[in-house]
Amino acid sequence: MLNSSRQLFGYTKDDLAVETLTLDNGILSCDIITFGAALRSLRVPDRSGIKRDVVLGYDTLEEYESHPGYLGAVVGRVANRIAGGRFTMNGQTYALAVNDPPNHLHGGNVGFSHKVWSVVEHTSTLVTLALTSPDGEECYPGTMRVRVTYALEGNTLSMRYQAITDRDTPCNLTGHAYFNLNGHDSGPVTDQCLRIYAENYTPSDATNIPTGEIAPVAGTPMDFRKATPIGARINEPFHQLIQANGYDHNYVIDGEMGTLRKAAQAYSPTSGISMDVETTLPGLHFYAANFLDEGLTGKKGAVYGPRYAFCLETQFFPDAVNQPAFPSVILKPDGVYDHTTVFSFCCVKG
Repeated sequence: MLNSSRQLFGYTKDDLAVETLTLDNGILSCDIITFGAALRSLRVPDRSGIKRDVVLGYDTLEEYESHPGYLGAVVGRVANRIAGGRFTMNGQTYALAVNDPPNHLHGGNVGFSHKVWSVVEHTSTLVTLALTSPDGEECYPGTMRVRVTYALEGNTLSMRYQAITDRDTPCNLTGHAYFNLNGHDSGPVTDQCLRIYAENYTPSDATNIPTGEIAPVAGTPMDFRKATPIGARINEPFHQLIQANGYDHNYVIDGEMGTLRKAAQAYSPTSGISMDVETTLPGLHFYAANFLDEGLTGKKGAVYGPRYAFCLETQFFPDAVNQPAFPSVILKPDGVYDHTTVFSFCCVKG
């Protein structure tokens, strides 16, 4: 039975019911929809104690189905890009959808971001959603069973990704939340500060596919080892920024993969909201929403546009399935994909 914390959000084009699931621990509260397991709202107190919704989203299911951008969604089977939509595994070449020409992006034409997930467990502070991706879906091998758990504890929101498979298959899951620490309806984020705990990043070619190089950030506009406004160097004549129209790059997070460690910290001088990101994953893709549509209508009539948010997508490296030097994304039947990302919030008095 539905209650105030579990409500109907709408019906898909295929007439599947989609729900809104609300979590609230008295400090933070959030809404997750079963379409794409998407984080639709996240309410965080600012320095005045007023709660601000700090993630972008839409008011209707039709917008989630039809609009690009993957706002708030869990993406897979393989997040980010696969070069040419092709990879070879165990001597067999697999051809995937080229839905971001000339590459494959975020799982294909109908990835996990556009599936209706089932509810396994829902309490006031936790929800677990599940999805089964059958063998051959989007041309990936093996039946994969996936769970994502959102949980509130104190001032943190955690996301735990789990997956198993019956055949070798690539697996790389991430959450695609668009953050604006002044509130989703407050305009550009270029004055908000970001720190990324990474000495290195993976330079990309003109189609956002890594070249295979692991390059130091030192001495470049890619260096966020010290907190820096997002817009401070975004328009510098640096080749990586020019070809991506800003930041859209994977960072190699310091420390050992598999251990929960600091990946990033973001801060808004206006709201006083600070957000720490910790993860067990090896990479963090920083995207400054360079290609959000100008004048896009979001929740409650808010106007979104390029650089009105930032994404901090914890994940394996882009095109890792074609890059032997990168950490492997191949999940095997005797293995378990189990990774966690934690977002922690506090207020800085101004």
